Amino acid sequence: MRISLAALGVAVALVVAIALARTGLQRELVMATGPAGSAYARYGEQYRILLARSGVEVQLRETAGTIENLSLLNEPSAGVEVAFLSAGTTSADASPALRGLGTVFLEELWFFSRDPGLVGGDFAALAGKRVSIGSEGSATRAVTESLIRLNRIDPAFMEFLGLDMQDAAAQLRRGEIDAALIMTSADTPIVKELLQDPAIDLVSFPRTAAYVARYPFLTPVTVPEGVGDLALNRPSHDVKTFGIPVSLAIREDMHPALQALLLEAASQIHAGPGMFNAAGRYPSPEPIDLPLSDGALQYYKSGVPFLQRYLPFGLAVLTTQVLFVVIPLIGVLYPVLRIAPGLYGWAMRQHILRLYGELKLLEHDLDSDTGEARKPALRDQLDELDRKVGRMRVPVSYAPLVYTLRLHINLIRDRL
Repeated sequence: MRISLAALGVAVALVVAIALARTGLQRELVMATGPAGSAYARYGEQYRILLARSGVEVQLRETAGTIENLSLLNEPSAGVEVAFLSAGTTSADASPALRGLGTVFLEELWFFSRDPGLVGGDFAALAGKRVSIGSEGSATRAVTESLIRLNRIDPAFMEFLGLDMQDAAAQLRRGEIDAALIMTSADTPIVKELLQDPAIDLVSFPRTAAYVARYPFLTPVTVPEGVGDLALNRPSHDVKTFGIPVSLAIREDMHPALQALLLEAASQIHAGPGMFNAAGRYPSPEPIDLPLSDGALQYYKSGVPFLQRYLPFGLAVLTTQVLFVVIPLIGVLYPVLRIAPGLYGWAMRQHILRLYGELKLLEHDLDSDTGEARKPALRDQLDELDRKVGRMRVPVSYAPLVYTLRLHINLIRDRL
């Protein structure tokens, strides 16, 4: 009996767990990246390839950059579940439905110019110039506008253009614009090309410490002399600029297994050394704008969940879901099954005792009225009681109680 109940309970738990796991197991993911040619787009493609190996299809959505990414993440109907966000764009209060998976790389603000007068970073030299400050929705635009406000520059002071990174670089090289601010990682091909172009200079920002004091999410970095081209010594001197940490942001309801899968991919994509970071620096558990998700905290503490280390992603999630249901159920079933035989025995004894009560009443009637007219009725009641006992279905271990009861019924019958 106990084994049958246990088997039934476990079977039901398995069916429920498998059904829940299959309905909750997500095989598609929408990631907002950035404009074509950007670090966001390049890294997004690497995530797509790595997650595909685990059976998860990543749909990449090209955007203007971090501001648009944030807007899409905050809008549930947009369908975006993960995106790259530059530091300084939101907060836990402004985006309560979002969580961070930690910082994954550093992007830098590159100020390229065709005008030698800008090499010192004097914004006054921009008077009347045509300058690209990034397209609407990009981190380049947001950071540049913040710096312009700090310097109290009148927008009419120069001609600001909202070009994306590729258009800005192309127009700068053709001489159609005078300067361009581009925010992307140092290993982006466009940055390497512009650093090597002898007609274009990299502008150094003065007073970087003051900017960082006003905007703590900025990180001062120095571009070494000659790093773009040692033979041509490009740039011709050390250049001071800013780095902005980039994090992976998700909606808080993302499955923990997918979070671990994203972080494992991040470890493969971003762990290498860069111009401004040592190997193993990223991903890093830095909750710059958003609090880390529970899945990220667990990952940084213990690494990939145990089952995901040894099983394919889908099977690991299914097994985890099954265990999540079965283990608590076993915890409930075990004490129940332990006391079930005792409860069953008590119920059987109580039933037999009730029949003994009926027999006792018949015996009392027999003792109080022994007339011949009364005996047929008592005999009929005894026969009915005997039939009740005969219809009982009890385990073998309780058969002696039944036979004893029938023996006592026969004793009363003999008295009649």
